[in-house]
Amino acid sequence: MPRLPFVVEGLLDPRAYPDRPRKIELVQTQMSTLLLTGDYVYKIKKPVDLGYLDYTTLEKRQHFCHQELELNRRLCPDVYVAVVPIVEEGEGLRVAEQGKAIEYAVKMKQLPRDRMLDVLLLRSEVTEGMIEAVAEKLALFHESAGTDSRIASFGGLDVVRRNCDENFAQTEKYIGTSVTEGEYHTIRSYTYSFIDSNSGLFQKRVEEGRIRDCHGDLHAAHVCFTDDICIYDCIEFNDRFRYADVASEMAFLAMDLDRYGQTSLSRRLVDTYVRLSSDEDIMNLLGFYKCYRAYVRAKVESFKLDDPHIQAEEKSKVLTAARRYFELAVSYT
Repeated sequence: MPRLPFVVEGLLDPRAYPDRPRKIELVQTQMSTLLLTGDYVYKIKKPVDLGYLDYTTLEKRQHFCHQELELNRRLCPDVYVAVVPIVEEGEGLRVAEQGKAIEYAVKMKQLPRDRMLDVLLLRSEVTEGMIEAVAEKLALFHESAGTDSRIASFGGLDVVRRNCDENFAQTEKYIGTSVTEGEYHTIRSYTYSFIDSNSGLFQKRVEEGRIRDCHGDLHAAHVCFTDDICIYDCIEFNDRFRYADVASEMAFLAMDLDRYGQTSLSRRLVDTYVRLSSDEDIMNLLGFYKCYRAYVRAKVESFKLDDPHIQAEEKSKVLTAARRYFELAVSYT
């Protein structure tokens, strides 16, 4: 396994933190490194350009750290603490409140893993009432979420098609690895057929103001049941992925509930949301956006196969997850 970057190695030393934690857990994603100290999480953006995001300069990483802080406080206000600089001190590094930064981190309170929706689903501890509460929180969030002519344009046919074009272009390399050729072409054919047959519906959504500044990455692992419901880790790096039809947002979480075999909870989520929002047209878009969101999740998991900092054992799990998402996408066609 390649050597860890200098900043990450430095932050594995408890002396780098004000509270000197006893244990530091390292978690890698394709775009971020997370250091979990027990009380807090420090999230550092990797200096990568993935096409749909660009973190290649310190200035950009600082900007997107502040974006992450601001946007996530909408649905999880008490968890996102601050953007903190990482500074050099002697031969080591230190998480500081100020100083000449060599890197920046988003500091968050560490949420209890055993209260995450994905964990609770595996233990069959999610009730219909809990899902109804999530739907209510999302309905209120979407009602107040920003929208204007620019945001609305992201729900137009050209952007919807562009998003799908990008998905298929970026996943073609994984044919034969995480997706079969048959699955790839089945999903692709369904997607473009639906878009071509429903141009009026997409335009209606734009005209009715259903395109909002959403969360953008609403799956079960990003929902935590504590004293309140915390929905965290929204997309901050690309407006095109966050400005979306609320139907797409709801389909994302509904799809993930389907993935856990909880189709009744998935239906309850959507039915409750439709009742509270009076947005009946969601039902006409649900299958399309479930397919789209399952494909996006499969794509993101597949990307991890190319990350040199993810170990082989973890990549085996990643491959299994990617294949399951591709299979789920096919089921919606």
